[in-house]
Amino acid sequence: MKFLATALAVIGGLFIAYIGVSYLVDAQGAASGFGVLHVPAGDAGGYFAVKGVRDIGQALVILVLLLTGQHRTLGWVMLAMSFVPFGDMTIVLAQGGKVASALGIHGATALVVVLTGALLLRANPRVRSLPEVV
Repeated sequence: MKFLATALAVIGGLFIAYIGVSYLVDAQGAASGFGVLHVPAGDAGGYFAVKGVRDIGQALVILVLLLTGQHRTLGWVMLAMSFVPFGDMTIVLAQGGKVASALGIHGATALVVVLTGALLLRANPRVRSLPEVV
């Protein structure tokens, strides 16, 4: 279970880094796959760079916690980060985007992030210190 949890976290970290870089390199192309009905252009396109940086930042948090062996902390962080794809799903639905995109891209991502967080927590139980015997 620990291997699966770690593998999912690595894949998730690399994937969100790829998404972030995509938004910095080809913003319009990346945004067209997000699922909202109308993709902003012109001056509004600058928000894509914000999304790209945000995604790369999330990837760095995941990868740093993995590299420092903070797997239990990463589990909690993944659960907290699941707010982002759940929020993205809600935004796509609220903006009249395709339900298939909202659920299939963002909803599925949110569930995988929650699953990864739960697996990391289960595979890395809290170590309780014993009281000192005097």
